[in-house]
Amino acid sequence: MKRIVVLVSGEGSNLQALIDACQQGRINAKISAVFSNKAAAYGLERARLADIPAHALDVKAYEDRTAFDVALADAIETFQPDLVVLAGYMRILSAEFVQRFAGRMINIHPSLLPKYPGLHTHRQAIENQDAEHGTSVHFVTEELDGGPVILQAKVPVFADDTQEDLVARVQTQEHNIYPLVVGWFADERLSLKNGQAVLDDNPLSVQGYAED
Repeated sequence: MKRIVVLVSGEGSNLQALIDACQQGRINAKISAVFSNKAAAYGLERARLADIPAHALDVKAYEDRTAFDVALADAIETFQPDLVVLAGYMRILSAEFVQRFAGRMINIHPSLLPKYPGLHTHRQAIENQDAEHGTSVHFVTEELDGGPVILQAKVPVFADDTQEDLVARVQTQEHNIYPLVVGWFADERLSLKNGQAVLDDNPLSVQGYAED
């Protein structure tokens, strides 16, 4: 059974979706540990409630970002993960960290990448009067939110939407597609080859997998 380590910084709703999927057998893998850069992150409590080892590293205890990432990577490696999952982890990762887990680290981002990398994606979608918004699961590379997309889900944007409305709509889709993608990886259907996401031996398009 594959081993997964999840990184969180906040509430951990996507972590909960993954915990539920593992418990229900929809993901043939075990979440071995959860790590956070914030001791108060509720995601750590979600892990503890599910009897998953939960760890917080204090950023202030390290002299710089690289030192913190080395310590975090070393701690993660003690669990021998097959996959590292970023679930609302809000720190930019150093190149060394990304290289260490290259091909076995994925992230979920609240936009239809390559549109709106970085922060405040929901606000941008509303301000730009977009007709649709969404979320993307992608492999992590050294380019911020720039790794190969695996799967996207779209939601409509309505004229009277608040950011909270859009967040809720997008999160519903995130909780559907993230466990699906993690399940693909756990079943050895998904990989990163030559800088491209590959599912069932088929290279995926720029927008990732799309059903006919």
